[in-house]
Amino acid sequence: MSNNLASLPPRYLRTPEAARFVGLSIRTLEKHRIYATGPRYSKLGGRVVYRIEDLQAWVDNAAKVSTSDPGKVVVLPARRHTPAELEQARQPRR
Repeated sequence: MSNNLASLPPRYLRTPEAARFVGLSIRTLEKHRIYATGPRYSKLGGRVVYRIEDLQAWVDNAAKVSTSDPGKVVVLPARRHTPAELEQARQPRR
């Protein structure tokens, strides 16, 4: 039995691949990281990586069925927000 890791799909994506995965520019995804409005990420040494599951969860949380649907949580734009705004956005909606 051989362990062929090359045949496994990637579990972690660097910023350029993660940006393509969610359909954003690299710079926008970097801004989301800076302002704490984006998906979870890890830092391995100096490299930022995103788990595919975290990217998918971030996108899924923004899903809506109509323009009047508030969604599960508010996904804030990639800009500076007050701590209260960040906290309120992280609270699940009813």
